[in-house]
Amino acid sequence: MVEYELSTTFAALADPTRRAILERLSSGEATVNELAEPFPISVQAVSKHLRVLERAGLVERGRTAQHRPSRLRAAPLREAADWLQAYRRLWQGSFDQLEQRLRDGDG
Repeated sequence: MVEYELSTTFAALADPTRRAILERLSSGEATVNELAEPFPISVQAVSKHLRVLERAGLVERGRTAQHRPSRLRAAPLREAADWLQAYRRLWQGSFDQLEQRLRDGDG
């Protein structure tokens, strides 16, 4: 994966509103108005968040008559998870070592 794409994915995921939008889209496509309902922000603000997610490749927007439903694109999430997997082994090893030290009474 190109480093820029990974950086764009993580930047998009850095915002809690965008993560909540992705969570909502994981259960199916939705319009901007539907996505805006649970948030204390304007529809225009949700649209801006959607544009960031779209640029990161995490969301695609369709066009059905007058509606533009958004849907989740999971491929960039998979690429980010794959990148993190190497570090998971590192921190899991650290936790295993800590657990062993605590069992041995060295902690």
